[in-house]
Amino acid sequence: MKKADFIVIAVVLSIAVVLIAVLYGSKTNTGSYVQIEVNGKVVNTLSLDEDVQLEIEGADGGTNTLVIENGYASVTHASCPDGICVNHKKINRSGESIICLPNKVVISVVNDKSTDEIDAVA
Repeated sequence: MKKADFIVIAVVLSIAVVLIAVLYGSKTNTGSYVQIEVNGKVVNTLSLDEDVQLEIEGADGGTNTLVIENGYASVTHASCPDGICVNHKKINRSGESIICLPNKVVISVVNDKSTDEIDAVA
């Protein structure tokens, strides 16, 4: 290999390391609140700073148990048959969600308590 080959390899590796650092660095954005939606409507917003256990009534009569503990939110019990939401990892980063389709419940981590944001693509 020539000297130029080593230079190209070093530049490519440097760019890869910088991109990885930027991508992983941007994922540390922890949220402040948990927003609970049932059937597409926001029903509650809770702080991640307070430890809470809450029973959520789903759209079709099903229930989900939300637990906020040590800054993380998780679903510990669900009346739905598949239980995918119960097996989901704990969430605390902005944009993360736990979704229970049978009960039509969406639990999302957000940075701001207001829900008046407009999301549009121009």
